[in-house]
Amino acid sequence: MNCTVLVTFLLLFVFGVYALWDTQQITRLADASQYEEYKPQEDSLSFEELQRINPEVFGWLTVYGTNIDYPLVQAENDDKYINTNAEGNYSLSGSIFLSYQNKKDFTDFNSIIYGHHMEKHVMFGDIGNFKQENHFNKYKYGNIFYDGKEHGLEFFAFLEVDAYDGSIYAPPIKNDEDKKILLDNIREKATHYREIGNLGIEDHLVLLSTCTSESTNGRHILVGRITENTFQNSFGKESDTKQKWNIDGQSILKILKNIPIWVWILSGIILILSVLLRVLNTKKNATRNRKERGKNTDEKDANSKKD
Repeated sequence: MNCTVLVTFLLLFVFGVYALWDTQQITRLADASQYEEYKPQEDSLSFEELQRINPEVFGWLTVYGTNIDYPLVQAENDDKYINTNAEGNYSLSGSIFLSYQNKKDFTDFNSIIYGHHMEKHVMFGDIGNFKQENHFNKYKYGNIFYDGKEHGLEFFAFLEVDAYDGSIYAPPIKNDEDKKILLDNIREKATHYREIGNLGIEDHLVLLSTCTSESTNGRHILVGRITENTFQNSFGKESDTKQKWNIDGQSILKILKNIPIWVWILSGIILILSVLLRVLNTKKNATRNRKERGKNTDEKDANSKKD
């Protein structure tokens, strides 16, 4: 019985460690550093190499001061890249993808780019940080590469909306009046908003959208305007929001601290039961031994009387 309990305890412990390792592997593989070698650079064929691996890669998105620095993909629907990475392989973290309704040259008035909200600053996990006003005011710019050219991104609004809000999640708008309405809706519903020069219906907007754990259908959106002029990345390669997670470099202590509490509780209960069973078995064996010794004594006495 003791052996069974101990084996069960060890299996649960191993399962807990594996679950943690598996989660961190997903996070590690979703980190922007995994695609760094493919990033478009002058006199480099790295981006073209990624396009040969997956022809649906068409651009690159960077938000300065964050860990958002990923290839852009687009499929014939908005389901494929929820669980497919930029190299075309299955991945729970998915990809950063442009809505299938938008044009890849960003000539639409409003283009929507989606990405999973994940911990450890991977994928669109940093979008939620813009809810903090000081963060929104600090990180204003980005870069978007498409059609073989870099373009600037100037962010001016952060929204918290419902996933089914058709006034924000609108298909590409053609009518000038509807464009004005969308701009008004963005201003009205924005948690944070700043004025940028000459914003109007002639511009091309990009909405970076991700889910939020605060509500079932809640969405965070960072809205920017595409510009012909690019902006300097004043935060350098390593931003203050980057906190990359490398399980290989962690100590055993850190791994143990991150094991879910239910594993520890269940393990503790099993350990206590194991000790109790061991004590009970010890008492049982002691009682049995006493009985056997008493029986042997009685048999000796009987034999002596016979003699």
